[in-house]
Amino acid sequence: GDLAQRPSVQAAAQQVSSDHLSTQSGVPVGTPSRNVCKQDLNDRPRRNRKHATFREAIRETAPILPANLIYPLFVYDHEAEPDTEVEIASMPGVVRHTVDGLVAEVGEAMKYGVKQVVIFPKTPDALKTRLGEESANPEGLAQRTIRALKQAYGDEVFVHTDVALDPYNTDGHDGIVDDTVGRVLNDETVSMLCAQAVSQAEAGADCVAPSDMMDGRIGRIREALDEAGFEHVSIMSYCAKYASAFYGPFRDALDSAPAAGGKERKVPKDKKTYQMDPGNFREALRELEADEAEGADVVMVKPGMPYLDVIRLLKDNSNLPVAAYHVSGEYAMLKAAAQNGWVDERECALEALTCFKRAGADLILTYYAKQAAMWLQEE
Repeated sequence: GDLAQRPSVQAAAQQVSSDHLSTQSGVPVGTPSRNVCKQDLNDRPRRNRKHATFREAIRETAPILPANLIYPLFVYDHEAEPDTEVEIASMPGVVRHTVDGLVAEVGEAMKYGVKQVVIFPKTPDALKTRLGEESANPEGLAQRTIRALKQAYGDEVFVHTDVALDPYNTDGHDGIVDDTVGRVLNDETVSMLCAQAVSQAEAGADCVAPSDMMDGRIGRIREALDEAGFEHVSIMSYCAKYASAFYGPFRDALDSAPAAGGKERKVPKDKKTYQMDPGNFREALRELEADEAEGADVVMVKPGMPYLDVIRLLKDNSNLPVAAYHVSGEYAMLKAAAQNGWVDERECALEALTCFKRAGADLILTYYAKQAAMWLQEE
């Protein structure tokens, strides 16, 4: 009908009997009176939300603590690649550190209670090969960084490392590529990963984290570590790692995206033949059962926020600690929205971390680790 012919809200209110209108101060004119609209309810959930003190007392999810956070840090070799861009355009606020710079950044994070880090090296292009042999170099960038952290802070810092070939592989894959058929080799890759994990343990890593998604790698890495005398070194498995579109900024940071093979070589254009399909849920249980049987100490879900259901699935079906990775794409979206003034960055970031914990995550890998700890200290 014609909008001009419709009565205004005020006119409609005036048509209601004054006996049916509230006379309570503070409410808008026209508010219905209590005797007209009162509901006969025994259960009113809002009673438990009326006071901040009581809301805090009955909160079901324990508050986020700095101890729950693992700080992912990127390191580059400033001597081999002095022209490396330090800033990462797709991840505002995140930089590539020199070894000394990373040690200093960890020291700053520790002041706010963040005492766990995970190291991601940007391997110089000249050292990348199809096999990724640099991954196990005792004098490699990751290994030197681990030693520097341990020399600076000893057991005050808990160092996690990434076990995969994509930072070292000219093809940008987590494993060795057979370019005649375009397949990432499984068992051959696992052999390389074992050498990488042992070299990281020798450098002082507290926990190695295989992110490659090769079948059987947790068991073989456990065997390799034990045989080398590193029974005390933990394994955090990227148990349910999905072939996600949310990893783009991370690959920018390490220059580790899958590379095109060209006409002469068949190289998979993505990682869908070894990482999980985003549409799969129950398959995570299959990965969980294998990783538990093979000796994982922690199981991880990656990405985090779009996969809260999978975090809960692992939590409900395992006695192992569960980790979630708040990945680069999630971080970048929050940063972009905050920079445009569309969201409150602090509130959104802390809410996201709380949601990970509510879903069942004991540990959260997040680029917000230091900043979140600083915010928590302000509360």
